[in-house]
Amino acid sequence: MTDSRAGEIRKIAQGLFAEGKIELFLGFQQGSLPLRSRPCFVTAEGAAAGVDSPLVWDSFCANNLAAYLPKYYENLPNRPKKRDKPYPRIGIAAKACDLRSIVALTKEKQVRRESLVVVGVPCRGMIDTRKVEAAAGGQEILGHEEVDGDLLRVAVRGAEPLSLPREQVLQDCCLECRHPVPEGADVLVPGQARKPGDGGYARVKEFEAKSQAERWEYFRSELSRCIRCNACRQACPTCWCKECFAEQTDRKWIGVGTDASDKMFFQIIRIFHQAGRCVECDACYRACPMGIDLRLFTKKIVKDVEETFGYLPAFDAGELPPLTTFGEKDADSFITDPDKKG
Repeated sequence: MTDSRAGEIRKIAQGLFAEGKIELFLGFQQGSLPLRSRPCFVTAEGAAAGVDSPLVWDSFCANNLAAYLPKYYENLPNRPKKRDKPYPRIGIAAKACDLRSIVALTKEKQVRRESLVVVGVPCRGMIDTRKVEAAAGGQEILGHEEVDGDLLRVAVRGAEPLSLPREQVLQDCCLECRHPVPEGADVLVPGQARKPGDGGYARVKEFEAKSQAERWEYFRSELSRCIRCNACRQACPTCWCKECFAEQTDRKWIGVGTDASDKMFFQIIRIFHQAGRCVECDACYRACPMGIDLRLFTKKIVKDVEETFGYLPAFDAGELPPLTTFGEKDADSFITDPDKKG
């Protein structure tokens, strides 16, 4: 089944190029493997040459494209403080979580919102390839087809095709998402979004109910599989530091190997860096080749910040993150008495 939103995105991108409003468009194209759509970069030169647009939109456009934006706006080494050429004009096809990341990056001055054209796509949720692969029993998947928007048909080597209800194989972050509509996009693609979820805090509350020893043991067990490939860091749209603390050689924080303490320290710092910044897109979880349950830990940080400061990173570019502001009435019990409730 062809998603009509793909045609709308192509039409919008072509119009933006024709009007000279952008010189680059970030979207998705068909992947080389089943169950995959991959990031695509369409240039003004390619559009002007009449090259057929490869842009697609389906249930596998899961990558958070905002992760690519900071590179286009950074000042290069040895370049004068004042930029010697204009910032690039970029169009981007954005789900709501992508746009939430763009807003966060704008607040942190890593992206120039005025030079972006955000083409918002109402999100029906993205399919979790791991769930599909589990349903296939580990057998090779040869192809897939979306049927009527509610069913995923999967061809499996040496077995009968699978027909999976779409809702059954959606990513957990999509099932829980409270903001499926990209509010504040410059152009909104026609289409229906899924109903907002409940935020997914039930699992975090189960984790919180465990004893401190049980929580630590779960964290230690999950992180024992970490191979320090840094895929979680690279996929995260708000991990934009030019030099990660984990790679500093002057006053080195941790080793580069897979020693248990180094792995846990790396993830603890990375997770805490997401306080007030994580948009729950699950890019880190999807990127992890070891399937580590990173989403529970980042979700815990999201919940703590929302409950303590009443802040959830969404679409309001004027609302400052709590860790960049200070009020005399701010509670400090999370520092002085972290186990205290309320």
